[in-house]
Amino acid sequence: MSSPLYVSVSALSDATRGHAERFTAQMDERGVPVSLLVAPRLKGKYKLVDDPSTQAFLRERRAGGDVIVLNGYDQAATKRRRAEFSTLGAHEAKLRLAAADRVLETVGLRTRVFAAPRWNASTGAVLALPDAGFRLNLGYTAITDLVTGEEERARVLGIGDGFLSEPWWCRALLAQANRIARRGGVLRLAVDARRLDSSTVSRTMLDAVDLALHHGAAPVVYEHRTRMLAAA
Repeated sequence: MSSPLYVSVSALSDATRGHAERFTAQMDERGVPVSLLVAPRLKGKYKLVDDPSTQAFLRERRAGGDVIVLNGYDQAATKRRRAEFSTLGAHEAKLRLAAADRVLETVGLRTRVFAAPRWNASTGAVLALPDAGFRLNLGYTAITDLVTGEEERARVLGIGDGFLSEPWWCRALLAQANRIARRGGVLRLAVDARRLDSSTVSRTMLDAVDLALHHGAAPVVYEHRTRMLAAA
């Protein structure tokens, strides 16, 4: 059985859409679907509801086989230097999840898959997810089915959005991705779309994907198993 390859892109907005379009087109050439991490609001007063072009891009990508992943509500730090959802109690997390869910439903991008900003959700946030209707939680070290409790253990290898983006880090990520793929492990690659303007970053991601495919990895997206079974 082929080992899975997950590729995700975060920080999607009007400012990064061009980078994301280019990157997803390169993934299309390789037959690799992409998981698109979306937040209704971002720093700089960005609101997805006011950005019809990015909405259209995301809907088109989903229609072509990509998936939408809720990536927080506004990604504002809940405490100094702490990512949104990293320290929230269940009640506050539930309120933010409900607000974000309403926005995505309004723009036709509702999803049942969640990844906290910087892949870091507090215990309270994780407890709030099922009640908010989410079925899959993407953590830094595991993918958790919130219906069955099953976990797929694998940590994220990322560039930007809480990870480094320096050339030495890119080289280290590439070496580690090659090692995981060669051994048949679960490979989870993630990139912040704001970093895709760097040729070093974009080349690293492409090389990591190419190496994984060379070793026989099977490209997949983050989705709940019931959807996967229905599709089969």
